[in-house]
Amino acid sequence: MTTPIPQETDWDRAPGLLDGAMSLDLTAEQCDLAYWLRAVAQGTLLGRTETGHTADEPTPEHMRSEGPLRDAQMLELGCRSVAEEQGTRALAYYVAGATGVAEMDFFATQLMDEARHSMVFRNHLVEMGVPAEKLHAVIAELSADYRRDVLDPILEFAVRAVRDEGDFIGAVAVFTIIIEGVLAPAAELSERKWSVIDPAASAIARGAAIDEIRHLTVGSSIVREHLLRQPDYRGRLMDIVRRGRTLWDEIPDKKYIMVREQLFQEGMHQHADLIGDYEVWPGTRLLDTEAEERYSMAERWTDKMAAARLAYMGLPEAVEILRLT
Repeated sequence: MTTPIPQETDWDRAPGLLDGAMSLDLTAEQCDLAYWLRAVAQGTLLGRTETGHTADEPTPEHMRSEGPLRDAQMLELGCRSVAEEQGTRALAYYVAGATGVAEMDFFATQLMDEARHSMVFRNHLVEMGVPAEKLHAVIAELSADYRRDVLDPILEFAVRAVRDEGDFIGAVAVFTIIIEGVLAPAAELSERKWSVIDPAASAIARGAAIDEIRHLTVGSSIVREHLLRQPDYRGRLMDIVRRGRTLWDEIPDKKYIMVREQLFQEGMHQHADLIGDYEVWPGTRLLDTEAEERYSMAERWTDKMAAARLAYMGLPEAVEILRLT
C-alpha cells in the first residue's frame, strides 16, 4: 500500500509560501527523517531532483539571450545560490548543537534542502547558457559584494548564537525570524514574477518555497515549545529580535535587490507580448508594476508573515520591532 504524500509537500496541493507559513503547524517530531524521505524526496522532488523543474517547465530561448532580463535572472540566481550555500554551511552547526534527536534530524533535512536549493539555482544558470566549467567563477563574481555586505553579517549572527554562545534555541530563532523570515517573501515574489517569463525558474522557486514553509513552521514550533517550558527565556529572545532588527537596518540588502528589479523592469517591457495581462498578485498586472512597488509588496509580505509566526511563537510584542513598512 502506498502512503499518501502530505498536502504540504505535494507539488499540486501545497499552499503558497505566505499562506503555508502563516497557517500550518508542523513540529520537528512530525517532520523527521522518515517524513523527509517519503514526503519530500518522493513527493516534492519527484521528477525534479536535478534541475528543480520538469521538461514541461522549459527555459525559454530569450533567457539565453543577452539583455536586461537575463542579467536580472543571473544576479538573482547567483546571489540566491550563494545564500543557500552559506546557509547550508551554517546549518552544520545547528545539527551539531541540536538539543534533541528530533531537532537534530530535522535540521539535517533542512541542511539537505538548502544544499539542494543552491544546486538547482546554479544548474539553472547553466540552462541559461553559462558554461559549466565557468559556473563557480561566474557566481563568485556576481555575488562577491552581496556576500560580503549582506550574507556574511546575517549568517555570522546566526552561527555565533549556536557555535559561540551555545544557545541552540536562540540560533533557531535567528534562522526562523531573521534569516528565513526576511528572505522568504522575496522567494515568493520570484515565483510569481518569473511565472510566464521563465517557467523553469518559477518552478524552481516553487519547490524552494514548499521547503521554506516547513523550515519556518518547524522552527517556529521549536521556539514556541521552548517558551512554553521556560517562559523566563522570553527576555533572551526579545534581545535577539532587537539585535536582528538592528542588523536589518545596517545591511544594504535593498541596494542589491533594486539593481536586479530595475533590470527586470526594463527586460519585462521588452517582452510585453509574452506577459500580457498576467497578474503578479490579484488585481495587478505584472506589466503595470514598478521595481519599487514590487520591493514594497515583498516587505509587506514580510511584515504579515512575521506577525503571524511571532504570535504563534508567543512573541506578539516583537511584531512592532520587526515591522518594515
